[in-house]
Amino acid sequence: MKVAASVSKTDKINNKTTSEKSLLIRNENSTVSRYLTNVAIVNDSTAVKYNERLKKFEVFVSENYGLSLDEIIIQIMKGKLDAYDMLGKYILYLKAKSNNSISPITLKNYIITIKNFLEYSDIDISPRKFKLKVRLPKVVRKNKEALSKEDIVDILNACSDIRLKTYVMFLAAGGFRAVEALSIRIKDLDLESKPAQVFVRGEYTKTKTDRVVFLTEEVTQQLRSWLSYKYRKRRVCYKGEKNNQNNNQKNKTITEYRTPDRKENDLVFAVYQNTRMPNPDGIYDDIAKSFAKTLDRMGKGEREDGNENRRQITLHSFRRFVKTTISDLGYSDFSEYFIGHSGSTYWRKKDSEKADIFHKVEPYLTFLNVHQLERQGADIQSKVEELEELNQSLRQRDKMKDDAIAQLSDQFMAITARLQEIERRQQIA
Repeated sequence: MKVAASVSKTDKINNKTTSEKSLLIRNENSTVSRYLTNVAIVNDSTAVKYNERLKKFEVFVSENYGLSLDEIIIQIMKGKLDAYDMLGKYILYLKAKSNNSISPITLKNYIITIKNFLEYSDIDISPRKFKLKVRLPKVVRKNKEALSKEDIVDILNACSDIRLKTYVMFLAAGGFRAVEALSIRIKDLDLESKPAQVFVRGEYTKTKTDRVVFLTEEVTQQLRSWLSYKYRKRRVCYKGEKNNQNNNQKNKTITEYRTPDRKENDLVFAVYQNTRMPNPDGIYDDIAKSFAKTLDRMGKGEREDGNENRRQITLHSFRRFVKTTISDLGYSDFSEYFIGHSGSTYWRKKDSEKADIFHKVEPYLTFLNVHQLERQGADIQSKVEELEELNQSLRQRDKMKDDAIAQLSDQFMAITARLQEIERRQQIA
């Protein structure tokens, strides 16, 4: 595979996104480049992942067959190599390279990517033969428990910086997927409406569907605090020679106070903004490391059994908490809509109906706003006491009615007895 070496192409690469760079470094006429370009039409991030997997497969082909990917495809199409045998050997290669530590799901993803690439290259892969000849380890589906509210409160209190705390609270109260939340722009927020809302763009959702998510009052205030901190005036120091050609200013440290420009297209959780919008996937790598360090510092960074690379608590755990919490309150269908699943009937409901249900579940998605919870608890308690008083009053009223009915019944019986006595005397006379 040839690597682009011209200055003009290098300049082009520097102006591209990560996924576009990964496609340009390959020979534009290669089968791999055409395949990745085809994948990138649907999803850039998927193209980046596929490129990484194909690079590893390319190393395997070079070491074991001494061929490039284009050459191996020709050999398979001529019948000189068996695709199923090659995939079987590649499984053993991946397991050996990882000292058998590669997880079954990761191994399966690698093989499926190569299988799709071969099929794209006009190599027929029979599903039945693939299942018989390419043996993949069984993927064990582990039962993952949702976080408790106490766990989330502990994590929020342990967050070392305001950005991470705001992001974690955003996930725990909104049920967003990790990258969905990182794709939110300032103009996607409507913090003035009641309740506050955030618009999630369809290109960053799994279902490729836009949606609007309600925000709790606690998250709304936290977002305001984070944005105020992010766009605060700050002191900037730099060497004079970098910005001033005056000899008197060279090698001197110049201190200035600057306020970052707040633009509507800025990503909410991006720290650095430039002329090109940052990639949410890149922000994820940075914030996931901070989250992992927080868990380790708390003593909650335990790994999953059989997978030392993955912790038991992940950024996706907050999404499970939201789904479980809303479902347990009796709003299972609304929970599907709230976290962005496509099968809920609430996609067709009025916004007012959705807001009414959200107000009912909001206290259960509030974590640190103790005053709000106490106020809501006091309101509920006062309503309970009011209902108890009304119930007692109704009971007393019912008792009075029962007594009156009993008294009327006694009087009726007495009158009946007297009438019978009068009738008896008249008959005797």
